[in-house]
Amino acid sequence: MPRSFRKVGKTVNPLIVPMARRVPPLAVIHHVGRRSGRSYQTPVMAFPAPEGWVVALFYGDDVQWLRNARGPGGVALTRAGQRHEVSQVRLLDAAAGTPLIPAWARAVVRPARVRAYVLLVATR
Repeated sequence: MPRSFRKVGKTVNPLIVPMARRVPPLAVIHHVGRRSGRSYQTPVMAFPAPEGWVVALFYGDDVQWLRNARGPGGVALTRAGQRHEVSQVRLLDAAAGTPLIPAWARAVVRPARVRAYVLLVATR
């Protein structure tokens, strides 16, 4: 996706978050800023996987929420009204991530040229 689309998120994300908490495949990533210590909520599309959830990185792997999620503050995911703690955040390339999402979702990510995914491993 073009980098200019990132600015749209600052306006649209707060409007999407309430719906994303309840309507799959939308979900909300809860993370803490590495420098600010501030709590953030970022809407994403999260798909169930054997170990947790797979998130397509439409904006690439250099997004702030991913940096924060991999930092010391940790991360959680709210999907379908349930909050899940995440024990591990793994970056996947397209070859490893694409097969983990449903076929209909592959049709969405293909035109967007998604090159990276994140596997959020659920705390057991």
